[in-house]
Amino acid sequence: MPILSTGNEKYAQTKILMPGILLAVILSFAATFISDHHGGPTLLYALLFGMSLNSLIEGSPAKPGIEFTSKYVLRIGVALLGVRIGLDQISQLGLTSASILVIAVIITIISGVLLAKFFGLDKRFGLLTGGATAICGASAALAISAAMPASPTKERSTLFAVVAVTTLSTLAMILYPPLALWLGMTSTEAGFFIGGTIHDVAQVVGAGYSISPEAGDAATVAKLFRVALLIPITLFVTTIFKQTSSNKIKAYLPPLFLVGFVFFTSLRSIGVLPEIVITQLSELSRWCLITAIAAVGLKTSLRDVLQIGHQALILVVIETAVIAGLILGSVYLIH
Repeated sequence: MPILSTGNEKYAQTKILMPGILLAVILSFAATFISDHHGGPTLLYALLFGMSLNSLIEGSPAKPGIEFTSKYVLRIGVALLGVRIGLDQISQLGLTSASILVIAVIITIISGVLLAKFFGLDKRFGLLTGGATAICGASAALAISAAMPASPTKERSTLFAVVAVTTLSTLAMILYPPLALWLGMTSTEAGFFIGGTIHDVAQVVGAGYSISPEAGDAATVAKLFRVALLIPITLFVTTIFKQTSSNKIKAYLPPLFLVGFVFFTSLRSIGVLPEIVITQLSELSRWCLITAIAAVGLKTSLRDVLQIGHQALILVVIETAVIAGLILGSVYLIH
């Protein structure tokens, strides 16, 4: 009887998720069809198709599946991206580039705290939005929020950070690739710029691979290095606010998709994967990312931004400009 019950529960959950997953899959097929027959970046088409339907999915049965796809299918896609990148490519980031990313992340977070004070906002809010902007968007916002003590405004601040950085990251995904090309950046420079500035992993992948495979790989490496910085930053926040031991343990844990990325990169680097397996896993990764980016578009609404305070929005915009300016400047001074 317990086995039957478990099976029924899994079936019920799958039934709940299927409408949203299928909608994202359909949009991914549509984006691929348009790209194959008329040219243009598949991931960008998927994002725009999703955003155009955002108002239709509010309160619909598709929402749970969209949330699932934008979160878990994305992580699978990013983890599988590791199969495309060997340690020789990761080493191309170099000590200089890694140092630039560390410095940019730290300055952005400090800027968030100082600017929050300037605008009359809580310093914790500046730390939250600064960390989300500097590291990995919504995931960083949730992780840093979990490391902070409870307060009456904590949930609202976290929700704002997630909405704001996701919206700005979506805009950056659309605007940064043509900006990089207009500035005459090479694929590697464009990838470093995109991976070092855009907030969320989904949009980094979308923007990078919309330029070229080389730019996408460089953007992914730079972005995942920033994601790895979530570990020491969250641990630092936990230490500041003297959280419980359970939160301290969580602060040490890297995102699972980062572990997966390193795992597949290691397999690629030591040469245990046949070329046909690498090709198939790369293709699976591509489809996961297209489907996930469609789901990200479906849940992205610019209307939500209009419901938040303008000073808080200005704060996140400035934080975004700070990290973009730092990385852009480094591209011209060093790269």
